[in-house]
Amino acid sequence: MGQTIAVTMPFGTDVTDLVATFTTTGVKVSVNGVTQTSGSTLNNFTKPVSYVVTAADGSTATYVVTVTVASSSAKAITAFSLLGVTGSISGLNITVAVPNGRNVTALVATFTTTGSSVTVNGVTQFSGTTTNNFTNPVSYLVTAADGSTNTYTVTVTFSANVWTWFSGSNLVSQTGVYGTQGVASASNVPGARGSSVTWTDSAGNLWLFGGSLGGTTRFNDLWKYNPNTGQWTWVGGSNLTNQSGVYGTQGTPSASNIPGARQLSSSWLDSSGNLWLFGGNGYDSAGSFGQLNDLWKYNPTTNQWTWVGILGSNIAGQSGVYGTQGMASASNTPGGRRGGVSWIDSSGNMWLFGGQGFDSTGFSGFLNDLWKYNPTTNQWTWVGILGSNNASQNGVYGTQGMASASNTPGGRWQAVSWIDSSGNFWLFGGFGLDSGGSGSSLNDLWKYNPTTNQWTWVGGSNIVNQLGVYGTQGVASASNIPGARQSSGAWVDNAGNFWLFGGLGNNSSTSGSLNDLWKFNTSINQWTWVSGTNAVNQSGVYGTMGTGATGNMPGGRQLLITWVDSLGNLWLFGGFGNDSTGSSNFLNDLWQYNF
Repeated sequence: MGQTIAVTMPFGTDVTDLVATFTTTGVKVSVNGVTQTSGSTLNNFTKPVSYVVTAADGSTATYVVTVTVASSSAKAITAFSLLGVTGSISGLNITVAVPNGRNVTALVATFTTTGSSVTVNGVTQFSGTTTNNFTNPVSYLVTAADGSTNTYTVTVTFSANVWTWFSGSNLVSQTGVYGTQGVASASNVPGARGSSVTWTDSAGNLWLFGGSLGGTTRFNDLWKYNPNTGQWTWVGGSNLTNQSGVYGTQGTPSASNIPGARQLSSSWLDSSGNLWLFGGNGYDSAGSFGQLNDLWKYNPTTNQWTWVGILGSNIAGQSGVYGTQGMASASNTPGGRRGGVSWIDSSGNMWLFGGQGFDSTGFSGFLNDLWKYNPTTNQWTWVGILGSNNASQNGVYGTQGMASASNTPGGRWQAVSWIDSSGNFWLFGGFGLDSGGSGSSLNDLWKYNPTTNQWTWVGGSNIVNQLGVYGTQGVASASNIPGARQSSGAWVDNAGNFWLFGGLGNNSSTSGSLNDLWKFNTSINQWTWVSGTNAVNQSGVYGTMGTGATGNMPGGRQLLITWVDSLGNLWLFGGFGNDSTGSSNFLNDLWQYNF
């Protein structure tokens, strides 16, 4: 109007170089002395621009042109996730399938939006910060810059009996991203590895220590994963490989203490939440590599390690000191070893069986000695049968289903173990010696009663290299049995069922890396093939990170790393196996199987 001109441009227009199209009755139009040509001359309209129009008689008129940019009408939620699970957006509806059993009353959403603000019931929402109760659908009001709105309805459902890929890569041989020590980050992730030690703390965090990348590469880094945030934290240890142990003073915790890099250690979690670590294959205080028999305690509250083991155990290659069978002694200690199995009883005593390592004579072989450690007295007791202080002992199976004082599993390593609700110790498979002294992969199932000190051969074969009997997927049967295998993953669920995944061993016809998932019910003594394939060397099917799906499945693998979270869901990390392309090497993928 008059000698002012106002122009409103669409949202997002760059006004620094605009070309005006105009008509005039004058003989010349100029801006800052520059003659203007309609449809040709550029000007910066960040601020009002004065156009001077000159008539034929030399008189002038000045027009002030003001350009404004319209506010955005964008008001979309473009990404939304809860508990690390990516939501599915369809129109104005968002569905997030979280793991079964999760408490959804106070979840924090991570989202991106094109709007200028997001609210729930009038409360401004901040991605990664604001909590909401998702017991019922939640309405997210997205307001655009121009004041228009969209309302998104977020509905949480529960996924069950599916695998979900949560972290890491779907390709082999990935290096770790450590970030800043002690600081969680979405980009942090341990590098590819296998044969680590794990535990779950009282808050439901998953912990990982050490492991190996095969060959001559071993770790002593300590990690924590929070399933609620989906983030890893590098807590301690080194981000370099093959580090020597720093033992400090025996029995004295210190911030500078750290076990050396190692793999295939044995571990326990005590009632106070402390991690106990024994032996493995790794580096001692002098930087020498070998079989270790050092005992450590880690306090996650103080973030300090204590070397608890006897003097001399900071040097690799130590023989076992067995003492008198059944008698505790301050001088007793298991010899250096790797790949033993462990249990903890209701009194807090820590038990150790077998592995590959040194017996009482210094001979290295497959062990079947059984030990009990009392953390109160700091003394070991050799509990196993006479003769088990010598390596390479055959299994004595007796009658299947019948306990006997003379029964014992043969020497072995890389078996799996669990504890039932009655306090009995269970052991399955591994690589070792059968009833005839033949050495290879096993599929025998044993139960040990710590009260009677007797073993029972429960199932499987007393002969090595047996094929699996899969039966019908999802159906328990007395004839079902996993094939002989070693280096598998194992869990116990909240109902007391034993779960077994993969390993290196036999399917129903041949051998290779396995990705079959099994459940053993101790009440009926029957196996069920739950999921995965009955083929070997299968590639992983990863799907979308954070989204569970029926077709998802980790690839065949061995030396994998496992946890059970506070809700009873099964977690799996890395190991040596097959990625999404079928390539085989060490992995750093993190998976969850929920019920």
